[in-house]
Amino acid sequence: MTVSNLTDQRTLTESVDAATDDTPESPTALLDRAQQHATNAATEHFPDLPVETIDWEISHRAQRQAGVTKYNPTTEAITISLTWTADEQHGWEQFSSTVRHELIHAWQYHEFGDADHGATFTRWTDALGTSRHCERFTAPKWWLVCEDCDGRIPRYRRSKTVRNPEQYSCGECGGSLQLKEGNRR
Repeated sequence: MTVSNLTDQRTLTESVDAATDDTPESPTALLDRAQQHATNAATEHFPDLPVETIDWEISHRAQRQAGVTKYNPTTEAITISLTWTADEQHGWEQFSSTVRHELIHAWQYHEFGDADHGATFTRWTDALGTSRHCERFTAPKWWLVCEDCDGRIPRYRRSKTVRNPEQYSCGECGGSLQLKEGNRR
């Protein structure tokens, strides 16, 4: 093997490694990838959804939701907001499920002017390989723990319930709530 063949081999290997690295380097790269993924999924499942009219944005602040779809009924504008930290924590394979989840909501808004996690939503989760809820990607600051059934409710902000848990009860069994510190990353 000649020196030039070794150089060509190294360049080919480096190119393959770069192609398999699925971590977007920037919010723009993540949005480009998400939009392309949504376009591919919509072509197969929602051919009447005008994906090219959906606005896309990145949130650097969201802690509880990996994505959210917003709808303006006056203009009928649909915006999908994706959370940068969720992609960093989950990786593309899991995060792409969030893109498909939000695409279902975009379709619901386009078709019905409203969106939820009800029957029309769950009808599509298997076909699109997604779920009704996303996996937590950031640890809550506090947990409200039921003293009777040990139910745990995550809390990220210092809400009324966090400040005064004794004034509230468990939604499942009616038991008393106790505040516990969460594990932050």
